Amino acid sequence: MSKNKIVVAYSGGLDTSVMVKWLSQKYDAEIITVTGNLGQKAELEGLEEKAKATGASKSYIADLQEEFITEYVWKSLKAGTLYEGQYPLACAIGRPLLAKLMVDVAKAEGANLVAHGCTGKGNDQVRFEVGIQSLAPDLKIIGPLRDWEFKSREDEIDYAIKNEIPIQISKESPYSIDENLWGIATECGVLEDPKAAPPEGAFQITENPKNAPEQSTTVSISFEKGIPTAVNGIELPPVELVKYLNDIGGKNGIGRIDMIENRVVGIKSREIYEAPAAIILHKAHMELEKLIMDRETFRYKQDVSNKISNLIYDGLWYSPLFNALMSFVETTQEFISGEIVMELYKGNMTVQSRDSEFSLYNKELATYSKDDVFDHKASDGFMKIFGLPYRTICKVHQKEETANVVG
Repeated sequence: MSKNKIVVAYSGGLDTSVMVKWLSQKYDAEIITVTGNLGQKAELEGLEEKAKATGASKSYIADLQEEFITEYVWKSLKAGTLYEGQYPLACAIGRPLLAKLMVDVAKAEGANLVAHGCTGKGNDQVRFEVGIQSLAPDLKIIGPLRDWEFKSREDEIDYAIKNEIPIQISKESPYSIDENLWGIATECGVLEDPKAAPPEGAFQITENPKNAPEQSTTVSISFEKGIPTAVNGIELPPVELVKYLNDIGGKNGIGRIDMIENRVVGIKSREIYEAPAAIILHKAHMELEKLIMDRETFRYKQDVSNKISNLIYDGLWYSPLFNALMSFVETTQEFISGEIVMELYKGNMTVQSRDSEFSLYNKELATYSKDDVFDHKASDGFMKIFGLPYRTICKVHQKEETANVVG
């Protein structure tokens, strides 16, 4: 009987197929593969059979779509997390859930090791390994792609043929693509040149805004306590709601992101993202917060959102600070309920209407018409008090400048 039992994060691609056999040989181990379905369109049918044909003793395929949206995506949305002001963190949000799945299977199977197929300079190795360490500190983690002898895809193919590993050898896409319900990340190929415009082939689910319909699409989104619950007045389950917005957003050219970002390991990378539903929902959620939140809470939450974005990106979903900041976020969402109506047109989003029973907008205070009830006379004293520190500073500095001139 094998001394080691290894749980492997498995996609069925070349790397993980080779990894199953390589690990079983190198560690004299029983291999158990784990695949999490987060809504990726990659073929899942036949994956269990392929894993076992590759050498795995067991294969777990878990449908995590609903848990992904309700327990991970909605938290990120309520927190307003857009990494470096743009990226809605689709891949980064999925990794802690997959890490949890690996830990759960490892505990259930009595495995003493877990392995992933991440490279040595990517973010995902950090997200997987820190996540696993945070949940199961005694599990040993292996990253074969950092250690094994293969230097190229061709080397892996030769190994697969030699060891009779079933793989599909086809013309390789020039891009590395990672997908789930919340978005798609694309890199490599010509995208590694920041001077090069992304070719249309780099986009999977969004229409080029130039070719989007000439007729705009109007969409209303209803929220309850910061969570989207209905589109165009129709209540939808979380997964279906995201899929629907991905569809209509993608058709209207919404959700394309081309950015240079700072990776956890210290290098800059150029990434192409597509996230129609995420971009639409973040915009709508922010507009509702502007309508409902008091000024100081809204301002402070912007700082918290930025910090939580960095924590998620850096793989610290299970950290004490993340939990503490999310407790603050949850309190801010108590009254974030209402409806936002937006027009989608050729890659642009325009807010048409905002409505909430908790709105702090008061037309009688804001208007410049005869219905104005704002006490303008009160502003005279307010200006004197609000400007007092700066008037004092100026007087002190003027006194100092006068003394220097006289001296």
